This record gives sequence, C-alpha cells and structure tokens, in this order.
Amino acid sequence: MSDYHDRLMAAEILGSRTNDSLLTPSIIYLAHIFPSWLSDFSVVHFLASLRTKMPSPAVSRLDASTIAGSDGPTATANIATSTNPSENANATATNQIHQNPALVHKESAVASSANVIEGAKQLAAFTAVDQHILPHHKVIGIGSGSTVPYVVERIVQQGKEANAGRVFIPTGFQSKELIVKSGLILGDVDQYPNIDVTIDGADEVDANLNCIKGGGACHLREKVLAEAAETFIVVADYRKNSQVLGTNWKQGVPIEVAPFAYAKLLQNVHRLGSEKATLRMAKAKAGPVVTDNGNFVIDAPFEESRYKDPYELLKSIKMLTGVVEVGLFCHMAKAAYFGNQDGSVTIKQADGQEETIQAH
Repeated sequence: MSDYHDRLMAAEILGSRTNDSLLTPSIIYLAHIFPSWLSDFSVVHFLASLRTKMPSPAVSRLDASTIAGSDGPTATANIATSTNPSENANATATNQIHQNPALVHKESAVASSANVIEGAKQLAAFTAVDQHILPHHKVIGIGSGSTVPYVVERIVQQGKEANAGRVFIPTGFQSKELIVKSGLILGDVDQYPNIDVTIDGADEVDANLNCIKGGGACHLREKVLAEAAETFIVVADYRKNSQVLGTNWKQGVPIEVAPFAYAKLLQNVHRLGSEKATLRMAKAKAGPVVTDNGNFVIDAPFEESRYKDPYELLKSIKMLTGVVEVGLFCHMAKAAYFGNQDGSVTIKQADGQEETIQAH
C-alpha cells in the first residue's frame, strides 16, 4: 500500500492502539517523514487484528480502501511476521478466521448467541421491575450479577420523581457502584433492616424456586437482603431455569467460609459427599477469592440426588463449623422471571403457578 493517505490512516490506527492521545500526532508525523516505516504487511496486520476489537473511522476507511480492492481472503495472508511468538500466533489465528468462512460463521454465531442472552436478561429484569417495583415501595434491595444492571436501568427509567423518596440497599460492591453511578440514594441494611422488595439474580433456579447463588461470591449479603425483604424476586435468563438444581450449574454450591477454618472445612465437605469440592481461586490475583466480608469461598458440587432436597443439603452444610453462609436459597423467592430466546418471559410463582408472557 503506497498511497499517502492510506499511510496516515494506518498511523491513526497505531496511535489509537497506544491509548495515548499525545502520542498519536507523533506517529502521524513519522508517517510524513518515513513513508516506508508503514509497510504493507504492518497495515494489514493491524487492520486484521483491530477491526473486530476497536471500532474506528480509520479502520472503516481502511476496510473500504484496502480490503475492498484486494482479491479477497488473501488480503490478510502472511501477516505472522512479528518476532514475538505470541503476536505471530494471534496473527495466524486472524488469518485462519478471515480465510475460513466456517470460522467466520462460527464467530458470528457466538456473537449472536451473546446478544440473545443479554436480551433475555434485559427482558426478565424489565418485566420484574415493572411488576414489583411500585410507587409505594420506598426501600429496595439491589442484588448482584450480570442481570442486575438491567434492573437498575429500568428503575432509573421510572423517573426522578418516582425515585426521589426511595432508598436502595446494595448486596455488594457491584450493586453499590450501580446505585451511586445511577444517581439513586444509597442506603445500608443497618439503617433499613426492613426492605420492601429485593430483586436479585441467580446461578440456577429449580421448579420450586430454590436457588443456587454465589457465583459472584456475594451470597452472604444477598441472603441477608433476601430475608430482610417482604418480597424477594429473582431475575435471570433462560439458561438458569431448571427442574432440579445442578442441572446447568455444574460448579457446585458456593460456601463462604472463615479463612482460618477452610482446610478442615474442605475435608468435611468432601466427607459430606462433595469429593470435588475446591477452594475458589482468583483469576486476576494470586491466591483465593476473598469476599466483601474478608472470607474464602469453597465450591462444592454434589450428586443430583442431593439437590432434589436442597433444604436438607443446606442444613447439612450450614452445621459445619467455620461455614459463614451457604449459596442455597430455599423457600425464599416469591417469584422468578426468566427471559427467553423468543422474546417472551416465563414467570414462576412460589405457589406453583407458571405463565409465559410476551414482553413489550
């Protein structure tokens, strides 16, 4: 690619990649002085690797000017020219995706599936808020998880006047940030031990509205707010809707434990029937996950037969010394809302009634 303007567009990409607005002009200036500094392969390399990651006018223009004028898939060939092995691996993967229609289709299908799931979460959250966060509700518990941001979004949409006299109680850091950043009034369960409605997510819900919660390690505070609420509502997408716990959620029952006792507790949980129980380890730090309360979490998967009576399982685990709280929420939810793939919402009530409505 020898065109002068194309080189400037490539420089814009490189500058954007640095995430440094002060550095971008310098890179463009270098493109003026050293045209050969931006070779064909480097431009195509950055285009292939950044096109799907960084929406940019420069990328769009390069798509039109460079790729459109190429002979097709070969435009992204032979870009694994870095001296860094990991960069070469990424480049090779990019080549394979752009040269293989099946991989492109698979990539598109994954993105489409993610959009469906997010849409289902939003449907469940919006419907639950519309039906359960009413004008006379003044103290509202906000749970944790990936569906909860949609709960807060819908509450905000009710308007400033509706929310002016309300106080919102968080179950953890995530929900606290959502409340504050949305301009809602933040409260604490110490000040408001009686809550009108708590809406929270779940990792799995069975036919009797028993839940597994604690995938985000917030289940102690979540259970406190669920018990404090006159009405506890669960919102989730269709993947969390099961007849028996443990069907879809294979990670096991989250158990918050005192750090001092975790080793002995792990032995006791194994003896209780969860031979694969493990201490949950952090992904962005060395060592175990530490909850908002300074405790550790054990994940304990059990056989399906144990999940058929989750309340008995809950009692067995809770009796172990050193257990702070168990991520089994039994006989607590008044209703559960599940967003479905077809745009409908399934509503399960604690009294056994179930209906599916078309969300508006």
